[in-house]
Amino acid sequence: MSVATATRTRAGRAPKLDSILAEAVDLARESAEEEGPGQVGEHLGVQAEDDRVVSHLFECTHPGYRGWRWSVTLSRASRAKRATLNEVVLLPGEDALLAPSWTPWADRIEGGDVTPGVVMPTPDDDPRLEPGYTGGEHAADTDPAEASITRSVVAELGLGRERVLTPYGRDEATERWLDGEPGPDNESTRQAPGSCVTCGYFVRLQGSLGRQFGVCTNVWSPRDAGVVSVDHGCGAHSDVVAEERAAELPPPVWETVEVTEGSLFT
Repeated sequence: MSVATATRTRAGRAPKLDSILAEAVDLARESAEEEGPGQVGEHLGVQAEDDRVVSHLFECTHPGYRGWRWSVTLSRASRAKRATLNEVVLLPGEDALLAPSWTPWADRIEGGDVTPGVVMPTPDDDPRLEPGYTGGEHAADTDPAEASITRSVVAELGLGRERVLTPYGRDEATERWLDGEPGPDNESTRQAPGSCVTCGYFVRLQGSLGRQFGVCTNVWSPRDAGVVSVDHGCGAHSDVVAEERAAELPPPVWETVEVTEGSLFT
């Protein structure tokens, strides 16, 4: 019989349960016990996989595999009277405790996940970036010699970065910052004596982002060295002045030592 004919025959009818293999429960249990000692529970049934191939199912009693089953597959040759072990595996049942679906790292990483030693590659087609030197979108396709000259010129002009933020990238950052801790909608701002734009420690960013954001330089502020919006605020505002200043120290007292002629012991 050819392989194609056998496939059509098997697909056309359900496999018959082999009685010799179905009765080999003890062999199936012993095989499962070898894989999981003390973790094999009651016999849950047997099912035909193919002609002279069956799988015995046993409950898995391991607490970490609730709802899983031991599946022990047995088979025998055409005229053989003894069962032969094929494989032993753990299979999940309908109410099995399963691990969450695997998600690729690039889709799983979130903001702030890049820690020391972690490298986060930037996609070539990142919509937040665009070429930062003369040539526009086709700058990378220019002649190498031409590109070298272009880079040397723009480097002198302070435009040496190959990619810079697009308007989309700036808008995305603006929305994220305004909605987060640097923005105005938080308890720190609501209880602040003033906004950051009126604070002496506020230093504006350059470019278009500077219209809405700056950097805090106050060591006592929880936002020190971080971006803040002009309408953000905290309790370390520069206009909050202590009522009592530190007492001024008196002028230093100068003492002189005179050295006289002669021995120190006379």
